[in-house]
Formats: sequence, structure tokens, C-alpha cells
Amino acid sequence: MAVSKKVSTAVGLGAAVIFVLTVTVPLNWLLDQYILQEGALSWLGAEYASYDLSFLSFILFIATIATMVQLVEIVVEKFSPSLYNSLGIFLPLIAVNCAILGGSLFMQSREIETLSLALNYGFSSGIGWFLAIVAIAAIREKIRYSNVPAPLRGLGITFIITGLMAIGFMSFGGMLTGGEEEVSTSEVKVAQIEMPSEELEKENTALIEVVEVSEITQE
Repeated sequence: MAVSKKVSTAVGLGAAVIFVLTVTVPLNWLLDQYILQEGALSWLGAEYASYDLSFLSFILFIATIATMVQLVEIVVEKFSPSLYNSLGIFLPLIAVNCAILGGSLFMQSREIETLSLALNYGFSSGIGWFLAIVAIAAIREKIRYSNVPAPLRGLGITFIITGLMAIGFMSFGGMLTGGEEEVSTSEVKVAQIEMPSEELEKENTALIEVVEVSEITQE
């Protein structure tokens, strides 16, 4: 929130987050595939195939993220001192940003199959965070010159804007689930079509039994 007061500062932090996510998500994918998962250590030998180090995911993921944030901090301080001074303490705090760790945890929970997909996932997540922080900064710059009610000035109107933007971004989730809904509805229709045929078969068998009983009684 503190970095989203100016667009220029938000752009700098957003670029740093894109870099960190693009690098840490693939690195954590490698850690998950070859060290953390159950049976991931089978490349060391058959005696290690039963090892499960998934309980170390949080520690190793955070260590990887902290290392990359330190690298970003050194580079920004070297090549852009003005941006480094404007970001201040918020640049090293990227290491404990829930969005950064969430990128690696979502990668793990969604069981991304290849390194290239993990790279694409990390970069795309960084782009999404970049767009969100820049949009908030642009709106806050505009609101600075607007007539906001006194009780909502500052963090109040900022939280309202963030909530509305979150609702807007969540609406994109329907674009991913629309196909699945169509498949489910088509399966329901097929089931509805198949139901009458089953009922007809039951009625036919019942009629046959009635005819057989009548023939036996006539005999």
C-alpha cells in the first residue's frame, strides 16, 4: 500500500516482483521435483526412493525467495539509487510478500508438469501483480485531487479500491471455468436423454413378464 502512492515507484517495485517470481518459481519447481516430493530423491539411489521431504517446502521456498530478493536489492542499489531510496524498506520486504510465496505454493499445488510451464506461470503471475499495483497507484494519484469524504481519506478509500479491483480480477476466473461448465451441462443433457430409454426398457420387460404370466394362466 505504501509503495502504491506513485506510479513511478509502483512500476519499479512491480518490475522487481516480476523478476523475482520469474526466477523463484522455476527454481522452486526444480526443488519440488528433485528434492521435496515423495520419491524425488530416487536419482540418488534406490535407498532414497521412499524419502518424503515435502515438510521442508516452506523453508526452502522462502530461502530461495530471500536469496533472489537480496540479488535484486544489490542490483537496484547499484544501477538505480533513486529507485532504491524511494522503495526503502519495502524492497527487502518482497521476501515475505504473500504473493511471492503464493506463486511457488500454487505451482506446487497445481502440479505444473514442466520447467517451461513453471517459468511461464511465474512470469505471468508477476505481470498480474505488476498490473494490479500500477493500477492502484494510478487511481490513488487521481484520487489525490478528488473530493473524497474525510472519513475515507487515506487507507479507507485505498482498501475500497483494492476490494473492487479484486472483484474485477476474480471475474476473469470465469473465463477459465466456462469450458468445464459447458462440458458438465452437455453431460447432464446426455444423461437426461438416456434416462427415458432406460425407463422404456423397464416398461418393456414388465410387459413381457405380464404376457408370460397371462399365457401361463391360460394354459
